[in-house]
This record gives sequence, structure tokens and C-alpha cells, in this order.
Amino acid sequence: MSVAKGLAESIAGLVLLFLVFLVVTFPVTWLLMLFIGNIGGDLSYWGTLPLGTVVSMLIGAASSGASGGRSSAY
Repeated sequence: MSVAKGLAESIAGLVLLFLVFLVVTFPVTWLLMLFIGNIGGDLSYWGTLPLGTVVSMLIGAASSGASGGRSSAY
């Protein structure tokens, strides 16, 4: 019973992680769909999602305030 419960919790966690991923990347992916549609491309949400994921990561990294591996104490 313990193994089945652990498996069910793991699957539920993965489903939740996937839904959070879709919600977080939706704004960038939607804007890319609008832009690509205006320049003549005919992509769906699922076709634009990989590029939306990359752009989301780039925006997150640029706005994180990370010091690029350098120490903040000089």
C-alpha cells in the first residue's frame, strides 16, 4: 500500500509541476504567438511553447539580479 501511495503522490506532483510550468510560460508564449502571427507565421500554442520556454528562462535570468558568479564583496 505504501508503494502505491508513493507512486500516486509522485504522479500528482508531476502533473502539478506541468500545470505550473504551463501557467508560468503562458504570457511569453502568447506574446510570441501574436508576434509570429503578425509576421506571417502560423504557429499554435504548442508550436510556440519551446521558444516561449527559452525566452521565459532568459527573462528570468536577466531579472534575477545574479552577480554572474562574482562575489559582491570587493
